[in-house]
Amino acid sequence: MKITVLNGSPRANGNTATMVQAFEKGATEAGHEVSVIHVGAKKVAGCLGCQYCFTHEGTCVRKDDMTEIWKVLNQTDLLVFASPIYWWEVTAQTKAVIDRLYAHALVGFNFNKIALLFDSGAKDVYDAPISMFQSICDYLKWENVGTICIPNMEDKDSMKSSPMLEDVYKFGGSLSNVILLPSYFHPLSILPTGESWTKLAGELNKLRRPAADES
Repeated sequence: MKITVLNGSPRANGNTATMVQAFEKGATEAGHEVSVIHVGAKKVAGCLGCQYCFTHEGTCVRKDDMTEIWKVLNQTDLLVFASPIYWWEVTAQTKAVIDRLYAHALVGFNFNKIALLFDSGAKDVYDAPISMFQSICDYLKWENVGTICIPNMEDKDSMKSSPMLEDVYKFGGSLSNVILLPSYFHPLSILPTGESWTKLAGELNKLRRPAADES
């Protein structure tokens, strides 16, 4: 199985990176092919909501590092989102990538399974990101194969001494039990025309986050 991990931490060698390394080690030892992309260091701009992608087979009008990320995602069986929690949410770098997935709302995705690896300083800060991903999975018919949340990361190296790091390693190794289904394509992947297109465009437009000057 081809697994891609998106590390959304802006810190190259912080607690999230340690967590990702443990997951990668477990998954690799289980025979999976793992690619780690440090999206926290990539230049990925936010979605414009222009819907250029709807008429260009999922190609985004923006030309930045997301283009290279898509090349990996298009070969991915399982996508793992790894992020520290900043201000009750995933990092802005992670959210930018999530928003840019909108480009494939019509053409679909190669993967239909995800996993979540979160860490934070405080304990009760995971409700919002977990709820967001649950909504995404419900809408796109994706399956979340597992979520691990590790709090009390007060220092840069806190993760190295966390007893839950072993759980992350074992989680990576347990993915051999994940059953891969045929690649999922959204039922809206057949491009409509006329009145049907107008109705569809309106539905998909509701998914984008309103810009500050639109509220």
